[in-house]
Amino acid sequence: MTGPTKNELWFRLLFSLGGLALLIVTVMVRGISNSAALVEVVGIAGAFFGGTAIWSALKLARHRE
Repeated sequence: MTGPTKNELWFRLLFSLGGLALLIVTVMVRGISNSAALVEVVGIAGAFFGGTAIWSALKLARHRE
């Protein structure tokens, strides 16, 4: 089998969920400004951490079979 191991997928999933949690806390504390830069940063970070979390979860679900 090629690709990341099961332990690495768990690490990626937990790291991504932690990143999403920190992003949510940051938005709750700082609020969402009308600044385009903040929307861009939140959008890119959300897409990265969210995409990695979904990808890792799907790979882990397939890895069980």
